[in-house]
Amino acid sequence: MSQILESIGIPSINSASPPTTATSPDAKMAVSQASDGLGDPKLLQVIDKLVELNIGESVALPQLVVVGDQSSGKSSVLEGLTGLPFPRDSTLCTRFATQITFKRASITSINVSIIPDKSTTQDEADRLRSWKKTGLTSLSRHDFSKILDEVHDAMGIGESASGKKKSFSDDVLKIELAGPSQQHLSVVDVPGIFRKVTDGVTTSTDIVNVRAMVERYMANSRSIILPVIPANVDIANQEILDMAEKHDSDGQRTLGVLTKPDLVDRGAEQGILDIMQGISHKLNLGWCMVRNPGQQDVKKDDFDRHASEKAFFKNNSPWTKLDKDRVGVDSLRLRLVELLTEIVRREFNGVRANVIQNLKSSEKKLELLGPCRETKEQQQKYLLDLATRFQSMTSQALGAEYDSVFRSKESLKLATLVVKRDDCFAEDVWRKGHTMEFHRETPESLVQDEMFVMPIEEEPPAGTFSTRQYDDAQDLDDILKGPQDLTLPANGIMAWLKEVYEGSRGFELGTFNSSLVTIVWREQSEKWKQMALGYTSDVVTITHTYIRDLLREICVDDRVRAGVMSALMDHLSERYKRAMESTEVLLECEQDPLTFNHYFAQNMEKCLQKRMKATMSEPRVMHSQKWGEIIEKSAIDQAMARKSNLDNTIQQLHDILESYYKVARKRFVDNICMQVTDRHLMRGRDTAVRVFSPNFVTDLTPAQMDQIAGEDVLTKRKRAELTREIENLRAAKKLLVMG
Repeated sequence: MSQILESIGIPSINSASPPTTATSPDAKMAVSQASDGLGDPKLLQVIDKLVELNIGESVALPQLVVVGDQSSGKSSVLEGLTGLPFPRDSTLCTRFATQITFKRASITSINVSIIPDKSTTQDEADRLRSWKKTGLTSLSRHDFSKILDEVHDAMGIGESASGKKKSFSDDVLKIELAGPSQQHLSVVDVPGIFRKVTDGVTTSTDIVNVRAMVERYMANSRSIILPVIPANVDIANQEILDMAEKHDSDGQRTLGVLTKPDLVDRGAEQGILDIMQGISHKLNLGWCMVRNPGQQDVKKDDFDRHASEKAFFKNNSPWTKLDKDRVGVDSLRLRLVELLTEIVRREFNGVRANVIQNLKSSEKKLELLGPCRETKEQQQKYLLDLATRFQSMTSQALGAEYDSVFRSKESLKLATLVVKRDDCFAEDVWRKGHTMEFHRETPESLVQDEMFVMPIEEEPPAGTFSTRQYDDAQDLDDILKGPQDLTLPANGIMAWLKEVYEGSRGFELGTFNSSLVTIVWREQSEKWKQMALGYTSDVVTITHTYIRDLLREICVDDRVRAGVMSALMDHLSERYKRAMESTEVLLECEQDPLTFNHYFAQNMEKCLQKRMKATMSEPRVMHSQKWGEIIEKSAIDQAMARKSNLDNTIQQLHDILESYYKVARKRFVDNICMQVTDRHLMRGRDTAVRVFSPNFVTDLTPAQMDQIAGEDVLTKRKRAELTREIENLRAAKKLLVMG
């Protein structure tokens, strides 16, 4: 039946069907006292309107909930309270929640409508809302039965055995009663629980579903539970009372209603009196008793329910002992008005706070869905906004202008991560990129050499190092170069050079074949390839992780984010491959030694000077203010004469290799960092981080945009629900603030 319609009445309407709710003088007096004495009709009207707005779906609203078994006499009690001629046909028993509200108005009227369940689709909800009966001034039993037939049809209720229609509905039937003698009151009647299946009418699933529906209403902490129980049965075995106790264990919000006192067996009356007087089955709100008309009574045109009930409790012992404000439907009505007014006053501020809180929550949820994306224009605008924000944040990332978003996620600090990897690459090539450690004659020479820091007396560290610092980004395994373990530089370069030289020596006098430089150069720089490809792979990984994480930061929709990444992947892969290929090209350019850098000659000169100083046993040095250090020529001649032709040739080969390595190493690191990572991945005209841009979005076809940004059925439904909910919550907030 109706989904937890968490509230009570909406501004309502009055029934003119006999008997009316204000027939007797006592009833009129009760109504007058309730309306004039209890006041706060505006608060009650506000709560009623919240129900109409479906606020009860998300906020517990004050309400009176009538519950009971199907045979408890619940419908007859409601008929007495409302004056509505509920049908006696068992096939028309309550199959949905019914909200009955009263409102004092100058004109008598009856309006009947349907409040769709929250989970209903928009089209179905619109169809149900379009069904209305308005402006009625009277309602006979026959007319009411016809209306209920139409309601069943509108809600899709029918015989469940066919499987085509449901037995019960979560939609809510709303009946509004207005008139000059009505007090403000609202009650919700839910389907009666039952335990046996009726072939072709109900199923075992219906038993479970109805029970769950009843418990939803009873679980509302702001509701008053009205369990209707026949007095002629064993109260201790009434399941509805157990359910009420489950949700109201201390009995603070349960008002028991006993029916059928005229059917109580002789001798059992005292047990019922004990209940009514609070001796047994005590409830904080107590118990009321009503006497329902019999089947023969209602067939009489002149039957006056209120007069008959009043006479019953006045003349039939032991019911005459009961307090007058606890017996009869008029007293029950007055008690309900009191309870409803009290609970609305008490809970009004709490309801307002809940509505404001839920509004903020729903607005946040809708915001997380992003803008509506049904049309091509909406989809393009959505993607353009994403791309614009992506590029704006990328400009910040490249400029190291980090705000709170960047500081909270290290992978978004793009410039910092890349520069750090650049430094590591330069450091690694400097300290570990050569195969053999260059020769040092004395420790003192290290002071003048800015490249090598390994003291001569220490052995280079043994072991290996990895070419990679980051794990491969997902889906890039076929592009990136995996990690390689390379050995650290080894000692013994002079012996190695001698071996290479002697293995390729020709008829040269005092020199060597020029191809020998190429041979030893390629051997000495052999690790550059793996180190450079590892470095580029790491920067590609940094770049790809940045793109992925930034998209996750600015786009919370998993489907859209996956669509954007899918559309970008071909373009990104192209740039990643281009970076790896450019690295290969630069490596190929370094295969053959070549330089016009004057530092090569300077490095050669420094090598010669250091070698000569190191080989002089007692250098005779004079200091001149004009010329600086002056070494005697004889000392130089003696130093040069100490080495053989072979030693001098090997030393010369070493000095050429070392001098060129210094120049080439700096050039290579700069070229890799600038022409590969910066050009193809970072700050070039068409880099990987610049792919997702407004231009990229405008080049997408309508089909591509729909595939990327179009909303799936679930998102569309969620957006429609949230939009409808926010609209209702905003209207509710306005009502509550003004109220």
